[in-house]
Amino acid sequence: MPQRSISRDSTQRIERSERDPVQSEDPSGEDAQDHRAGPHANRSSPSQSLLSESNEKKSDANALFSSAKYENAIHKYEEATAICPHYLDYELAVLKSNIAACHLKLEQYKEAIQSATDSLDGLTRCEKAALESAEEPNEDPKNETEEDEVEEIVSAGAQKSAPAIVEETDTQRAARKRQDDILRIKAKALMRRARARSELGGWSNLSGAEEDYKTLSTMANLTSADEKIVRTQLRTLPPRVKAAQEKEMSEMWGKLKDLGNGILKPFGLSTDNFQMVKDEKTGGYSMNFNQNQKPQ
Repeated sequence: MPQRSISRDSTQRIERSERDPVQSEDPSGEDAQDHRAGPHANRSSPSQSLLSESNEKKSDANALFSSAKYENAIHKYEEATAICPHYLDYELAVLKSNIAACHLKLEQYKEAIQSATDSLDGLTRCEKAALESAEEPNEDPKNETEEDEVEEIVSAGAQKSAPAIVEETDTQRAARKRQDDILRIKAKALMRRARARSELGGWSNLSGAEEDYKTLSTMANLTSADEKIVRTQLRTLPPRVKAAQEKEMSEMWGKLKDLGNGILKPFGLSTDNFQMVKDEKTGGYSMNFNQNQKPQ
């Protein structure tokens, strides 16, 4: 199946690096046809009809996205999600990833994080199902007979000098393509969630963005533009994470201090009457009470 090329001109800035759903999940039919190679390809015709209807709405949503009608695109993607058979985790993950892209365009970062996370959860189920399928024994008596015949007519020396080439079966080819597709959508969903977390800010979100970018740095299917973004973010995020952590910790201690002062005030005391003193020998702390410190 042909792969779409990605123009580098559209990836100069971080906000442009998250490619449109119509570019990432191609409306030309690539994703719409993925279910044919999936483990549920033999489901009943009513389910196939639902999937076809879902794909039609997805194509409409892609067109709305390309027209910058992001709110309408979200509604149409959600309609496609509602119709799509619930067992098709990959197809649903594609739709969720597209919804995340729409939310990013609208700067709705919380919603983008949730949609991207839903997409990644679905892809995790796909990977688990693919792994379980690969571990299932597949004994073929016919192949065993053919191997025995080869051993009878091919000498050991010939086998060493020219080992037999194992041809990939249709099932193996379909499984490999499905795994490639899963990794492709996983990379896009991670890029979208990481960006949304980085934009939203805060200790938790920035830490999560850093973890997402670390995961992306281990993936071999990123474009050169995405690889550059990942490297840049892994350099700039650590100090942002540290600053956000210190800020939130300071705010937390300030709130705890206010709470403590409210409790101690009726007794003519405040948290300033209690001082934490570090023991340089053991590294532990002890609390000293200073009665002369007046409450503020």
